[in-house]
Amino acid sequence: MTEPVITEDLIAAHGLKPDEYQRILEIIGRVPTFTELGIFSAMWNEHCSYKSSKKWLRTLHTTGPQVICGPGENAGVVDIGDGLAVIFKMESHNHPSYIEPHQGAATGVGGILRDVFTMGARPIAAMNALSFGEPSHPKTAHLVKGVVEGIGSYGNAFGVPTVGGEVRFHRSYNGNCLVNAFAAGLAEADKIFYSAASGVGMPVVYLGAKTGRDGVGGATMASAEFDDTIEEKRPTVQVGDPFTEKRLLEACLELMASGAVISIQDMGAAGLTCSAVEMGDKGGLGIKLQLDNVPQREARMTAYEMMLSESQERMLMVLKPEMEAQAKAIFDKWDLDFAIVGETIPEDRFLILHGNEIKADLPLSKLSSSAPEYDRPWVPTPAAAPLGPVPTIDPIDALKALLSSPSYAHKAWVWEQYDSQVMADTIRTPGLGAGVVRVHGTDKALAFTSDVTPRYVKANPVEGGKQAVAEAWRNLVAVGATPLAATDNLNFGNPEKPEIMGQFVGAIKGIGEACRALDFPIVSGNVSLYNETDGKGILPTPTIGAVGLLESVEDLIAGQPQDGDVAILIGSGKGHLGQSALLAEAFGREDGDAPAVDLAVERRNGAFILANRKRIVTASDLSDGGLALAAFEMAEAAGIGLTLELAEIPALFGEDQGRYLLACRPDAVEALLAAASAADVPCAQVGRFTGTDFRMGHSAAALAELSGLYRSAFEAAVG
Repeated sequence: MTEPVITEDLIAAHGLKPDEYQRILEIIGRVPTFTELGIFSAMWNEHCSYKSSKKWLRTLHTTGPQVICGPGENAGVVDIGDGLAVIFKMESHNHPSYIEPHQGAATGVGGILRDVFTMGARPIAAMNALSFGEPSHPKTAHLVKGVVEGIGSYGNAFGVPTVGGEVRFHRSYNGNCLVNAFAAGLAEADKIFYSAASGVGMPVVYLGAKTGRDGVGGATMASAEFDDTIEEKRPTVQVGDPFTEKRLLEACLELMASGAVISIQDMGAAGLTCSAVEMGDKGGLGIKLQLDNVPQREARMTAYEMMLSESQERMLMVLKPEMEAQAKAIFDKWDLDFAIVGETIPEDRFLILHGNEIKADLPLSKLSSSAPEYDRPWVPTPAAAPLGPVPTIDPIDALKALLSSPSYAHKAWVWEQYDSQVMADTIRTPGLGAGVVRVHGTDKALAFTSDVTPRYVKANPVEGGKQAVAEAWRNLVAVGATPLAATDNLNFGNPEKPEIMGQFVGAIKGIGEACRALDFPIVSGNVSLYNETDGKGILPTPTIGAVGLLESVEDLIAGQPQDGDVAILIGSGKGHLGQSALLAEAFGREDGDAPAVDLAVERRNGAFILANRKRIVTASDLSDGGLALAAFEMAEAAGIGLTLELAEIPALFGEDQGRYLLACRPDAVEALLAAASAADVPCAQVGRFTGTDFRMGHSAAALAELSGLYRSAFEAAVG
């Protein structure tokens, strides 16, 4: 088969700029082969190289006594005591999910699960953070259904509980939905597996499913804007098989226990190329691959296709040669492919052979750690104009505007399609704050949440970045968990636009500041740029996935209010309505500044909640919708009315930060108020749970009426 001639159009189609191609010519001293062009394209695209973001990612807070392994590996590793570690990461599958929602979302789940179990962990929890366009947009309902089905079908069949997440709608996502997938697993802290190859002449082994043509060029596609050629990109979306992945999990864990593994890496973005290069680069070794040995499910595959295929459910491993037979027997037992496809070599080379021809011969180190790195021009986001007058509105009408919006309505239609109870360790299911999963065989439990308010980030990237971290931190505290560490999924538009790069830089600064102040390190993550269609970017959406630890399940705050219980507000505020959910949903406005985040106050108020958890029946952090929405959700979940003493719209719907709503038994209130006074924490009784109405001042409605609206609005909009 004659290889294509390298032309300017071909270079551009591979996502390489003219100066980047010139750099390739300087590195190798000749015109690259077609396969080599594909390899450079895969390794130097934004999705794999982080070339626009590396400079700023290095500024994040990533260390702490609990951190065993921070960013740079497949997932972050955090110590939870008693010889155990939690391994977790969040990653985007945005572009594939817009093109082919079911398979795009499903393979996003599969990919993040492999990131976790390739390090030796058994997955115990999954989450997802989803952003869709306006419900009225012609593609939105199709995308929502496809994405939710894809997530459910893969996670349920694989056998991992989906315990939390978020779903939002905004016109900025009309042409580019976001699907951010999170997974966490458990491993013994002294039995973590890493990707750095070691030893010369060691066998490089291909594991799992066969290689096909699905997903060829997927990483490059994920690093480009969308335009009217979007349908042509459908073949770049991978196809997933959760039952094969389940077998791959069991085979890998059995293989790891055998002692045969030197290093292991899942084949995700850029497939065989990226996994081989990263293993060699981290170990300071070269890699030689013989593609004739790659298990293939399609006839006459080229070297280019095999190197860039993103077929799912595959791993690459460096094996102890004396244990080859034992390792192969394990994979034969699980009916999975096991093939020696290469070896480690001492030279700095990435040598690809196919059909007795050299298809690529490149300096391996130049593909990964020497990839381009840009200091993109950026401009700070201008300060937001002061918030104009907010029209008067009855508090119940304001609440109804939120409850009837699919962004704030009850999400049972989504999470009831996910199995949240598989493995039988889920203590707190989706629907009310952080999900909680027992650490099997111990008294411990882990809490999981994901959070961001994109409107805030657009108005004020620094405060919005801080707020995303603070809200995740509060959601963990609200269930009684001590926040441990976080992962980030940074979704932005085109970084070549200085104003978009300014959003990214501001958000990173805010995230970094919050993580340092809260001792809440970022241990893994993903950057997704070029989320634009026809030049229109998404709202900046830096999702924070977070993990907290309960030393004992007895520490869980997750009761239900009873008749006569008291509603208590922790924290203070002036009724900040800028960029609020009320403005957006009741008045169609997105103006004013994001709420300020006082990180010392966040830390103080969170510590107070944890120290007084035995006096608290249940707790909720106050974020979107302020006190009114949090109070309604608490009352609605318990099926009991609530009378709030507050009547002013800013006090009810303001989104000031650092605040919690608590439900307490009447006999615990005096002690809680005294403890708050001693700790200098603002604490006030704001209402009482009783009756069958939800009342704010003189405005009231039957809880059943509001509940009916709340529980039907999501399906009415997109179901």
